[in-house]
Amino acid sequence: MEISLVRGDITEQEVDAVVNAANSSLLGGGGVDGAIHRRGGPAILEECERIRSVSYPDGLPVGGAVVTTAGRLPARWVIHTVGPVFSKSQDRSGLLASCHVESLKRADEVGAESVAFPAISTGAYRYPPELAAPIAIAAVSGAGTSVEHVRFVLFDSAVHAAFEDALNAH
Repeated sequence: MEISLVRGDITEQEVDAVVNAANSSLLGGGGVDGAIHRRGGPAILEECERIRSVSYPDGLPVGGAVVTTAGRLPARWVIHTVGPVFSKSQDRSGLLASCHVESLKRADEVGAESVAFPAISTGAYRYPPELAAPIAIAAVSGAGTSVEHVRFVLFDSAVHAAFEDALNAH
């Protein structure tokens, strides 16, 4: 598998699947989640509502992942995953790793060969990028997936630098 890093907007990525750093409601929110729902349009929300009513009435658990259409995005699918809120008193690295592994499992299920990830949990959920990046890189590298290309799409230079350090150290 090839892993690459780019600075940019995940909603502009021409890949088979983009990963959404969703909240457990799956009904949209801020940051990456809001951007994906806005640009992708109502088809994404409609599928998320169906998933909530059928499979996850209490919300998608942290570390889990589900797949929907990508609506108007240039991708074919959106893989929604719920990252952990950072805690200084609890090790939530396993949950963060699970977001990546479970997302790649969903990618395999739909036959995606290329997947774009954001820096899950590093925004509103306050996971420090220098801690999140090595977890993300290791989880993706060890996932045992058929995905051929993983692209981390990072919104700012500080997060990009943290992921670059993690990728170089891996």
